[in-house]
Amino acid sequence: MSSLRRQYVVRVNTEFAAAHVLRGYAGACERIHGHTWKVEVEVVVHRLDALGMGIDTHELTGALAGIISELDHRLLNEIPPFDEVNPTAENVASLVYGRVAGIIQIAHGDRVQMRAVTVRENDRSSVTYSEDGA
Repeated sequence: MSSLRRQYVVRVNTEFAAAHVLRGYAGACERIHGHTWKVEVEVVVHRLDALGMGIDTHELTGALAGIISELDHRLLNEIPPFDEVNPTAENVASLVYGRVAGIIQIAHGDRVQMRAVTVRENDRSSVTYSEDGA
């Protein structure tokens, strides 16, 4: 007989406006252009806290807001690490993932784990970044 493992996926969303240039890209995106970037963070919780919550969404939103404030209304190519790596949706998702993961690890240990970060430059396409333990 198998036992079920409960899993709660908590998501928060935000957006920010920023411009970027894709260095080495052969096409229109090699010129400066901007987006209203949409960012979704997903975390997984297997045990609820004493209040019956996985993680307070206000806490998760606050962690995300601190990161997004550094990107909002900026030319991404001018801020690290995008002064060295292309500010693609993939690289933005990876940056946000790593930063949020560090914040929740300090606050919650292994009880709350990052699942994924999805970044959209528009409503027609998205990139989802996650890490597996393999």
